Amino acid sequence: MVALYPLIILLPLAGAALNGLGGLRWAGLRRNESLVGLIGTACVAIPFLVLLSAFFAYPGQPVTFTLFSWIQAGGLDISFSYTLDELSLLMGLIVTGVGALIHLYSMGYMKGDPGYYKFFAYLNLFIFAMNNLILADNLLVMFLGWEGVGLCSYLLIGFWYTDMDKSEAAQKAFIVNRVGDFAMLLAMFWVYNAFGTLSFSGIEEGLRAAESGGGLAAVFGNKLTWIGALVFIAATGKSAQIPLFVWLPDAMAGPTPVSALIHAATMVTAGIYLMARMNLLFLATPEVLTVVVVVAGLTALMAALIAVTQTDIKRVLAYSTVSQLGFMFMALGAGAFTTAIFHVLTHAFFKACLFLGSGSVIHAMEHTHAVKDPQDIRTMGGLGKFMPSTSRTFWISTLAIAGIPGLSGFFSKDEILAHVFFNGYTQPLYFAVWAVGTLTAVLTAFYMTRLAWLTFNGTPRFHAEHAPHESPAIMTAPLWILGVLAAVGGYIGLPYIVGEGKFHLLNHAWLEHRITNRDLHHAMEVHHTMEYFLLALAVLISVGTVYWTVNFYRKHELAGDNKVKSFFGPLYRLMEGKFYWDELYDNALVKPFFRLGRTALQWVDTRLVDGTVNGVGMTAGGLGEFFRKMQTGLISNYVTIIGAGVVLMIAYLIFG
Repeated sequence: MVALYPLIILLPLAGAALNGLGGLRWAGLRRNESLVGLIGTACVAIPFLVLLSAFFAYPGQPVTFTLFSWIQAGGLDISFSYTLDELSLLMGLIVTGVGALIHLYSMGYMKGDPGYYKFFAYLNLFIFAMNNLILADNLLVMFLGWEGVGLCSYLLIGFWYTDMDKSEAAQKAFIVNRVGDFAMLLAMFWVYNAFGTLSFSGIEEGLRAAESGGGLAAVFGNKLTWIGALVFIAATGKSAQIPLFVWLPDAMAGPTPVSALIHAATMVTAGIYLMARMNLLFLATPEVLTVVVVVAGLTALMAALIAVTQTDIKRVLAYSTVSQLGFMFMALGAGAFTTAIFHVLTHAFFKACLFLGSGSVIHAMEHTHAVKDPQDIRTMGGLGKFMPSTSRTFWISTLAIAGIPGLSGFFSKDEILAHVFFNGYTQPLYFAVWAVGTLTAVLTAFYMTRLAWLTFNGTPRFHAEHAPHESPAIMTAPLWILGVLAAVGGYIGLPYIVGEGKFHLLNHAWLEHRITNRDLHHAMEVHHTMEYFLLALAVLISVGTVYWTVNFYRKHELAGDNKVKSFFGPLYRLMEGKFYWDELYDNALVKPFFRLGRTALQWVDTRLVDGTVNGVGMTAGGLGEFFRKMQTGLISNYVTIIGAGVVLMIAYLIFG
């Protein structure tokens, strides 16, 4: 079985090479969309099956396989080695499973696109990079995957590069992520300085040895704090937290399957995965976790407020993703690393379904030939009767993210808020973050229900030349699979009060062997009644908000947005302006940089650099011209010059 494990890494790379280079070389392959799509999908589905087999055959101990040795210099020994353990297996199943469904969906969505073969090559390359990131057993190989998903996001977001808006969105994603990547590089330098290794197992061993020896502070000083802070900054780039979240909403410029791939299960979860992988380091730096939970709370609330004002179906989902990532970071900041991964899992199901559902809607609205913007929910309404499969799966996932009891989002989101709350007994700041998270949960249920209702219910607001129609089965089949998973996926993590955590299969039976969480069992046992209260409050919030929102928009339709605007008052302008983050960056960084380029840097370039080069050339030319004029062809002139030379040599010998 272990002999098949390299396929997890190599097959997506082979698919990218075959579709990309083969499609470039052979016109027959380019034109055969079915073959291209089949190759691309199979190169992700097969690794999923291999990972699934590895999951059921897991021996209880990490399994490592090595492709080849890479760097051997002094004490540094880096190989392309990969480890299958409880955490990487789970994340690998999410990435390849959801990724395979997105590939299948793309076969229908991208049909007829002239860059069809390139699209599948980029998707396969993305999965290859993500698998490297997840399975790598050391930071350097993981960093190659980390950079790889950044490159692939640039290629996919700007896939339709002839549209300048899409090209600029790709550039923005690439540049913003470089900030976090620089922090990641610095963190790696610090790690090697502190531990003498870049392997994750070596870092864990170093932390455990220091804790049982002289103590972490005595061994490492403040190095762990710096490493934790730098890793968190890196994570804010990939996983879109304040202040590096601004690239993610603009990533909607790419084709909808790209949005589902980036936002649901792959790139944006990289930061959460990395922090969960280095959980012991973060538990050793509680001050960093405090910063994490505060930033997470602010990110979740800010993005939810912005989502309330959006009218583009994909942008609502984009800001929803930023907000949900905030919830995941809340769990990390509370030391509940397993809970963060639990929400990564449930979020992958319902958010992938929502994004692919939005693509199905856009596909249908483009078919009507009646609206300028097929993504504007103000031009939709009543689509449920035309698109029953898309509507039902979209509503299931909407109710899941809203936290309706029994659906996946209820279990993971409630667990996050409970962990944040119980941390408050030792650090009261967490109570404030819990309140922010609870308010965000209300807003989430509101704006997601608004989105689903205005899209699929009520009165149609379009005058179609052609009636909208349901997407083909190759697109709706992944929607139903994801919709079912969004409904039942949460049952692997039942609340703590059910059997005192024994029925939380993800933690109790699986990840507890790989992840150390902050121990809150005592607080939960002492405040057992409080957990019942939190559970009841979560039910009341989700059910009450969804019920109220449905009735509100059933009564007011689009006019309801005006009433919402009046309710928020002056704050609504900030929400609608996305809190002017882009303008802040534009005025504080972009414009000054261009001004610097037009003045100081331009002077350096034209006067100093070009002036030096031109001056050297002119000097050489002048000397050449001078000596050229000395070549007169007259013997008397040459005798005079020779005589002068002889005199100068004699003078040098006498006086020198």
